[in-house]
Amino acid sequence: MADRLYLFGLAALGVWRVTYMVSSEDGPWACFLRLRQAVDGSTGGNLLSCFYCLSLWVAMPFALAIGAGVRERLLLWLALSAAAILLERLTARSTPAAPYFEHPAGDEGDRDHVMLRQDQ
Repeated sequence: MADRLYLFGLAALGVWRVTYMVSSEDGPWACFLRLRQAVDGSTGGNLLSCFYCLSLWVAMPFALAIGAGVRERLLLWLALSAAAILLERLTARSTPAAPYFEHPAGDEGDRDHVMLRQDQ
């Protein structure tokens, strides 16, 4: 039983890592970035930019590899995707970076970047 739980934990981390890498990182030699740009605007582009959608497809080979029988593999497929989504939610930034906008040249003197929220 403990070895099955160990495999599930490893597979969940693997699904999260591969899904995050493909959906959000540039990758070595910017291969994932170029892949996302190549399919941008298509169904494949939507798949690669949606962590939730992509986690389903990434979880499938993991579930096939560690599951025994059709029923267990189906349940593992969904559980591994869910685990990856939970990991993503737990590790995602809770507060986004402060937004900024640029003034047209000459509009604000030498200030190119102005924060929308400023400390008082």
